[in-house]
Amino acid sequence: MSFEVIIPFLKPIEHLLASRTVSEIMVNPDGSVWMEEKGRIESLPEIRFEEGALLTSLEVIANRFGKKLDADSPILNLRLPDGSRMAALIPPVVNPQPLLTIRKFTSQGFTMDDLIERRMLTSKQGQQLTDAVRRGDNLLISGGTGAGKTTLTNVIADFIPDNDRILIIEDVAELSIPKRHVISAEAQLDTHKSQIGFSDLLKAALRHRPDRIIVGEIRGPEARVFLDALNTGHRGSLSTIHANSASDALRRLAQLAIRGSGGVLLADVTEECRRSIDLIAHVANQDGWRHVTEIRTSHEFADGM
Repeated sequence: MSFEVIIPFLKPIEHLLASRTVSEIMVNPDGSVWMEEKGRIESLPEIRFEEGALLTSLEVIANRFGKKLDADSPILNLRLPDGSRMAALIPPVVNPQPLLTIRKFTSQGFTMDDLIERRMLTSKQGQQLTDAVRRGDNLLISGGTGAGKTTLTNVIADFIPDNDRILIIEDVAELSIPKRHVISAEAQLDTHKSQIGFSDLLKAALRHRPDRIIVGEIRGPEARVFLDALNTGHRGSLSTIHANSASDALRRLAQLAIRGSGGVLLADVTEECRRSIDLIAHVANQDGWRHVTEIRTSHEFADGM
């Protein structure tokens, strides 16, 4: 991993940044430091930043990446050179000290065999997903925070045919798909002078002739634009969504889409979601074991869902 650009400013957690097994580093406003390693969160009371040091460091890091971080712009989201994600909040949004979370890009280079070896999914499940990607099915990956949605998406996207033009839309770029024809766009509101929302960026990107659409995470009214794209001939999409199960994923997609559907009944939008999504894979983190708990086709869900 390449953290050289920020290590000089984050010396107390330098060893955590260098670790190959630590997946997430968290510094809370009370000054406490936490890490996630092998799926388990642990407090590190021996690590502390000096008073004011973290705030100063974050301001310098933001400046290095061409971003503004101060009392008037207290939210920072950025992608590090290796694909890891760094997010911070500073006073007055949080007090008395900043909140910092670094999600390390530990899944880079993983293959389907790696996931099977780590028991994230079975060989049968892996074959089912790769067959669906090759066929051009529309896949929805659901799960909670830190369940492995991005890891699974990265791996199965490798089975997209090499000649396909792939369009990736994310809030903060986390996906890294080593294909020949990939266009990636970020919908960070603090990146653009005008307020370009996720829906606006997705609408604009659809005009650039994608063969495959990958949406890093559907979380708002862009779900309506996404469904419209699927209903107008775009096949082979990959997207993730926060949900508690496969059936809950379709319900949540419908609930998000109805915000931009102009008074259409929820039942009608739910049916549209069933027609648009071919396969839902749900992943969960159970005591540090990230794994696929179910893969279901949309036609399995009854009208009541």
